Amino acid sequence: MALWDRIKESASTMQTQLNAKKNDLKSGGFRDASMAMCALVAAADGSIDASERQRVASLIMGNDVLQNFPAADLQRRFDDYCQQLTADFDFGKVGVLQTIGKVAKKPTEARAVIQIGIVIGGADGDFDASERAVVREACFAVGISPNEFDL
Repeated sequence: MALWDRIKESASTMQTQLNAKKNDLKSGGFRDASMAMCALVAAADGSIDASERQRVASLIMGNDVLQNFPAADLQRRFDDYCQQLTADFDFGKVGVLQTIGKVAKKPTEARAVIQIGIVIGGADGDFDASERAVVREACFAVGISPNEFDL
């Protein structure tokens, strides 16, 4: 199977798993960690251009699991995390990873946040090395082995 097909299949599988747990994913901690993860993946290469921000925002709004939360609230949180990362990527990443780490004691939420990162990263068919690296860091923040997700 070609790499492109494996990336698409993996993102699709992750989304299916997320949808199955939708009713368990309604906490504020999950909401915040998910938006932090989306911003982190968007900024994985150290910057976020307008088209990338728009693409990720569209994916957030179209994600069934994230429909548990008001769209305006998700957008505000996503924008705030993006701002932290663009102001100072290294320092912003520390704060964003701390936010993601707050779901570590809730395994269902922790795995779902990692899966959202993979879905967002693979949505364009190119889950590149910098995106994989930040999702791997997020795995460590929530106490899950990156190997569980082939990272």
